Amino acid sequence: MSKSVLSLKAGRPSARKSKEVTLASLSDEKEQKRVNFFIDSDLHTKLKIYAAQQGKSIKDILTDYIKTLPFN
Repeated sequence: MSKSVLSLKAGRPSARKSKEVTLASLSDEKEQKRVNFFIDSDLHTKLKIYAAQQGKSIKDILTDYIKTLPFN
């Protein structure tokens, strides 16, 4: 009897996704990028309260702001 050996792989799971062409990949969806950064706790609280008051997520607030930036 042979035992199958499971190996662990390091790295981001999203990087291991295959690049096969599917109907979903042919849609009008744009490629997305992840943004990750640290801010002070008090700024995070301020942002979270503002987002809640607007009825939006922090992601929505930041995305809306970025859209207003001038493009050179």
